[in-house]
Amino acid sequence: MTERSWTRGRPLGKVWADRMRGLLNTGDHPGQQGFARTGASAVVDCGVYADGKRMPGDFTPDQALEEARGREGAFVWLGLHQPSEPEMTAIARTYGLHELAVEDAVKAEQRPKLEQFNAVHFLVLRTARYVPHQELTESSQVVETGQMMIFIGEQFVITVRHGDASELAPVRADLETQRGALLEQGPWAVAYAVTDRVVDHYLDVADDFEADLDTIEEGVFSRERSAPIQQVYQLKRELVEFRRAVVPLQRPLAAITSSQGVVPKEIRRYFRDVQDHLTRTVEQVSSYDDLLNSILQARLAQVTVDQNNDMRKIASWAAIATVWTAFAGVYGMNFKYMPETQWKYGYPALVALLVLITVLLYRALRRNGWL
Repeated sequence: MTERSWTRGRPLGKVWADRMRGLLNTGDHPGQQGFARTGASAVVDCGVYADGKRMPGDFTPDQALEEARGREGAFVWLGLHQPSEPEMTAIARTYGLHELAVEDAVKAEQRPKLEQFNAVHFLVLRTARYVPHQELTESSQVVETGQMMIFIGEQFVITVRHGDASELAPVRADLETQRGALLEQGPWAVAYAVTDRVVDHYLDVADDFEADLDTIEEGVFSRERSAPIQQVYQLKRELVEFRRAVVPLQRPLAAITSSQGVVPKEIRRYFRDVQDHLTRTVEQVSSYDDLLNSILQARLAQVTVDQNNDMRKIASWAAIATVWTAFAGVYGMNFKYMPETQWKYGYPALVALLVLITVLLYRALRRNGWL
């Protein structure tokens, strides 16, 4: 199943885009007179669900809400991908969404949170996916993050996705074909399914991230070739980005699982399972962070040791050179009466003495690990 529906031979997103274009051109949208949006619509899919099944037919967002209000127990699932401000504002007028939540949904720069605006709950998640790469470098992108916003009302659920992570077509297909009983629970069932997919991706990212961590750890402690400190630092930065997506979600999930009367009891049980998976991911991220800190400290210690070794080698060779410099300085004073200056074998004897001292000094420094 794809994320696109069709209406009278045209994509549903095209129909809604045409409506939006006409609405904005006629000046019916406040503050946007004469403005026409170009490009494809943000509407990915729009369906009406009743008794755990999707109703036949294709609907625009306003038609879907009207249809759901005419049927007991029905609700709308409207999926959006990176909507523009005019599109989101028009949808907000139809569904009665608060302007602050609409602003958050358009800008997509929010921490995970759960807020309530009258009868509508606004859940913000951060999506994440692992970016495959052949080799970890100091500029490799390991984790790509995005955002998922969910508006949960009495007769609708609106999912707003930013980024390419956690596509919802498989979630919709699974609910429609395999989990009709769950769909009967209403909009919060969709919110659970979306949250579950996002958190499952966290687990996948954490497992793949561990492989990079093992590679870095092996490289740092390898005798042949040690990993540059820039790679360790880059991996730590990517982990921080992943941590920002995972850790703050604990509070919204705790609020959902502890809510009374808002979220159906059966759905709260499902959310507790998601919470368990999230807790596991948080623990993994914390352990990775601790391990990366240890690796980073170990690499810094290695750099310090390498620098000390280099300094000892330099000092050792300087000590050897000092012997020759000292004798050259003494016999370069040009005094008239100096020992051995008139001896036939004085120069060869001095050179032989210097070589002997050099060899003995070299062996002593070598034995003590300085060379």
